Amino acid sequence: MKQLLNTLFVTTQGSYLARKGDTVLVRVDGEDRLRVPIHTLGSIVCFGNVSASPFLMGLCGERNVALSFLTENGKFLARVHGPVAGNVLLRRQQYRMADCPATSAKIARSIIIAKIANSRNVLMRATREDAVCGHSKQTRHATSLLAQSLDGLTPRRSLDEIRGEEGQAANIYFDVFDHLVTGNKQDFFLTNRNRRPPTDNLNALLSFLYTLLVHDVRSALEAVGLDPAVGFLHRDRPGRASLALDIAEEFRAYLADRLALSLINRQQAKGSGFTKTESGAVTMDDATRKTVLVAWQKRKQDEIRHPFIDEKVQVGLLPYVQAMLLARYIRGDLDGYPSFIWK
Repeated sequence: MKQLLNTLFVTTQGSYLARKGDTVLVRVDGEDRLRVPIHTLGSIVCFGNVSASPFLMGLCGERNVALSFLTENGKFLARVHGPVAGNVLLRRQQYRMADCPATSAKIARSIIIAKIANSRNVLMRATREDAVCGHSKQTRHATSLLAQSLDGLTPRRSLDEIRGEEGQAANIYFDVFDHLVTGNKQDFFLTNRNRRPPTDNLNALLSFLYTLLVHDVRSALEAVGLDPAVGFLHRDRPGRASLALDIAEEFRAYLADRLALSLINRQQAKGSGFTKTESGAVTMDDATRKTVLVAWQKRKQDEIRHPFIDEKVQVGLLPYVQAMLLARYIRGDLDGYPSFIWK
C-alpha cells in the first residue's frame, strides 16, 4: 500500500520556496522559517502571494511532488508536476470509455450511488444524536427520500437521468443539512448551497474543504496514470479536472461535510474568522484557514477499513485507493468500478 505522505500548506503571504539540496526551504522576509525533506512530502499547496524557485519546481517534478498554487480563499490557479505517470494505453482506454455513453453511465451510476449512500449515512448518524432530536423527523424523512433515490438508480438509467437523480438527492440532503449544525447557529447556517462565490460562512467553509478534497483526488489520479481532466459524470470542459470532480463526489459527505460540522459544533471555527466583502462573497482569515488545514491533515491520518479491499487504510489514502480501483476497472481487471461507500 502506498505510504501517506505529508502535504505542506504555505499560507504566510510573501513566502518564497527554494531548494536546498533535497529539502524544501520556506523563506519569509529573507529569513529561513522551515526546512522539509522532499521525500516526506506528497504535495505542496501555496495560498495567495507565495512564490517558488525554478529549481524547487524541478525537484518537485523529479520526485512527483505536486506543487499547486491557489488564491488566499482557495480558488485553484495553477499546478506544477513532472512527467505523466502510468501507461499511455491506460489513458487511451480511459478516453475511449469516456466517449461511450453507456460506459460513462455505468461508472457515473456507481459514483452517485456512493455519494447518495454516504450523504444518507451522515443524516442517519445525525438522527441518533440527542443534539438534533428536535429535527429528527425532518432528517428521517430526508433519509427515506434518499433511499428512494438509491432505488431509482437502476442499471438502465441514462447519464442524463443519473445526473438528474444526483441533483434531486443533493437538494434533499442540503435542505436538512442546517439541522446538523448544533453550535454557533448565529454564525453558521445554510439556507441553500451556493458557491462561486460562497455568500455565507458555512458555504465558504464547505467550498474550501471541497477544494482540498479535489486537490488530493487529482494527485491520486495522476499517481496511477489516469487523466484527471477526462471524466464520466462531469463532461469535458477546458481547465476543469472532470475525473477528479467525479471521484470527489464519493467523499464530499464523508470527509468534507463531516469535518465542517465537527469544526463548527466544537466551536473550532468561529464566525469572527469570516468576512463578507463588498461583492457579497465570504472569505476566511488566515487563522481560520490554518485551523481548517490542521484539522484536515489530522483527519487524513485516521484509519478506516476499506469496504472493498477489506484492509485498514488511512483516510488520506482513500482517494488513491479509489483511483487505483478505477484504473484496474479501466484495464479490465475488474468487472465494475467499486465506489467508496462508508459503513
